[in-house]
Amino acid sequence: MFTGIITDIGTIDRVEQRGDLRVIVATGYDMSGVDLGASIACSGVCLTVVDKGGDALGGWFAADVSGETLSRTAAGQWTDGAKLNLERALKLGEELGGHIVTGHVDGIGEVVSTTTEGGSLRVVIAAGPDIAPFVAPKGSITLDGVSLTVNSVEDEDDRVLVGINLIPHTAAVTTLGSLHAGSPINIEIDVLARYLKRMEHYRGR
Repeated sequence: MFTGIITDIGTIDRVEQRGDLRVIVATGYDMSGVDLGASIACSGVCLTVVDKGGDALGGWFAADVSGETLSRTAAGQWTDGAKLNLERALKLGEELGGHIVTGHVDGIGEVVSTTTEGGSLRVVIAAGPDIAPFVAPKGSITLDGVSLTVNSVEDEDDRVLVGINLIPHTAAVTTLGSLHAGSPINIEIDVLARYLKRMEHYRGR
């Protein structure tokens, strides 16, 4: 379980094909405090630490990415040099600064536009109609692992447009500051919205 508050930006140092794809991620985390088998969210994808190490120059961890995960996440995410928003799993008693995030991607969106609004960056993302029932203005959404507030929702025939605003701090400490039109992005809907949709389905039967 995660909160969507990013604590490091990692870089994929290399990838290895071992049946599944193994990614080795360079990180600023002190890996001596991370157990093998621990979960780390990588741009919104919950992965398991299967190897780790570190020295005076920094730490690294390895995780295996299955074919299923590859098919359900943003294109180009698992390549040499790719930047990843990292978050370690939430511990009981820690501050819940974002919202409850599971690390399971519900869909892949595409950035339609980015514009400056005051000191913030407004980003509009197009997602499929399967995402539309789960987003609402002032609700929560997770984009590439980052907990954000939905500012606008516009339904179209074959997609939904979701508008969010990035404050300068969020743009600086995550990969979202480098988004541009055409960028693919991992979307996780609010877990509460998922359950409400399920309840609505059964109430109408």
